[in-house]
Order: sequence, then structure tokens, then C-alpha cells
Amino acid sequence: MRKNSSKQNTKKIQFSLKAVDAENVSLVGEFNNWNPDVDPMQKDENETWTKTKMLLPGNFEYKFWVDGEWMQDPENLRACPNSFGTENSVVKVIV
Repeated sequence: MRKNSSKQNTKKIQFSLKAVDAENVSLVGEFNNWNPDVDPMQKDENETWTKTKMLLPGNFEYKFWVDGEWMQDPENLRACPNSFGTENSVVKVIV
């Protein structure tokens, strides 16, 4: 029963990035230990890359890994500084 209630506290969040010339895009963040191999994104016919994640309530830092380069989410103004002197995008999940 506890597993089920935990699942009910999650929310489906869709991440997207318009990257016309990209060959490989991954969603990378706190929710997957910053591992670019965990959440590859899929490209649609409009050259938009998407990935849907089920996340618990809270704030999560993330970036996109685009053809071997870090990229902040250009559609998300919420960001925070990271230890590398750049910024990470932040998604706030409210259930």
C-alpha cells in the first residue's frame, strides 16, 4: 500500500527542447544522478526533443546534454548557480 501512495504523489512532467541540428539529446539532472545515459530524449517531426518523467514534489535542478555539451533550458527562466560557474534550470513539482 505504501508503494501505491508514493506513486500517487508523483506528477508527470514533460521536458522539451527545440534543437533542430542536434543528433542526440538527453535530460540530465538530480532525478537521475546527472547521468546522460539514463534519460535520452525523443525527437518529433517538429525537431523538438521530449522526455516525460514521473517526479515527486520538490525542486529539481536539470540541464540538457546536447551532442556532448551542457545546455540550460531556454524556455525555463527558473535557474540557480552550480559549482561549475554556470546555472542549472530548476523545475518545481507541485502535486
